[in-house]
Amino acid sequence: MTLAPLGVVLVAYNSADVILDCLETLLAAANQDGTALRVVVVDNASPDDGVAVIRDWASGAAAYVPPVDLPFPHRPVPKPVPAGTLEVIPAGINGGFAAGVNVGLRALFADPGIDRVWILNPDSVVPPGTPAAFARHNGGPFSLMGGRVLYYDKPDVIQSDGGTLNRWTGVTGNFNLSREFPGAAMPRAEDLAFICGASMVASRAFWDVAGSIPEEYFLYYEEVDWALRRGPLPLAVVAEAIIYHRAGSSIGSATLERSASAFSIYFKSRSRMKFIRRWFPFALTTTLLYSFAKMAQLTSRGEGQAAKAMWDGTKGSLPQGHVLDRLSPETFRLIFRRNG
Repeated sequence: MTLAPLGVVLVAYNSADVILDCLETLLAAANQDGTALRVVVVDNASPDDGVAVIRDWASGAAAYVPPVDLPFPHRPVPKPVPAGTLEVIPAGINGGFAAGVNVGLRALFADPGIDRVWILNPDSVVPPGTPAAFARHNGGPFSLMGGRVLYYDKPDVIQSDGGTLNRWTGVTGNFNLSREFPGAAMPRAEDLAFICGASMVASRAFWDVAGSIPEEYFLYYEEVDWALRRGPLPLAVVAEAIIYHRAGSSIGSATLERSASAFSIYFKSRSRMKFIRRWFPFALTTTLLYSFAKMAQLTSRGEGQAAKAMWDGTKGSLPQGHVLDRLSPETFRLIFRRNG
């Protein structure tokens, strides 16, 4: 039986320095596996030249040189990239991760021949075997499916095997975070609350039930909220579907070696409060207590800017200037008009 093409969405923002590694390894892996792909890159109004970089690479006008620290052997992709394999959609405005994802999902699910779409971070690289593992999974109906996310710079360390959620504080976690690969056992799908947004496959059945990924968060918690809309459709996990992720490269999320940026802290705190109000309003008090304790911890460590960003996000007030400076005027108006 011929498999349906696997749809893939990449949302790019200032990703010109990493996205070719993602696209090149993705297509190379699919070529080796014999997996048909249809890839959509949505550019969220990046100020860099990412769109031109992608088009020059796809046409063969610009040579691709893999990074010396790529965690696996690479076989070059013939150029030009075949017509119909790759589409670049300029979004026109940075409406956030979810808004970009929805542009790609609508484009791909408009094709009746596609039954699942892989949402993949552009700061990731894809080894052989992963596209096939997602495309060939036939364990029954599912909502969202995930694999293993490993650290790019520490390829024997797990970043996420799926997501956990504390419903009393809104705090999310990564299953098997910092554990050794391949030693740690993959979790059961029923032990997870959501799938890591860096590598997440949505089925058409889930799209029909849950609709678009929520856009009002701008950053963080959109995949958690989305997963709770799945109804009776279960989550699914595929241990063979591995990616290597340059964690937090564009928005400053925390990594093993780096604390989260004020930008990341503000939007994570803001989104956590929105999420709790929507899904678990009984936990507002405990969520606030957690936030106060965390702010006190940051302050005691001399991280006053981070503590202030968390307070602003928790209140839902406007962030400080160094956070605002990273938002274009159009994006600022969109976020704070949409979210209030």
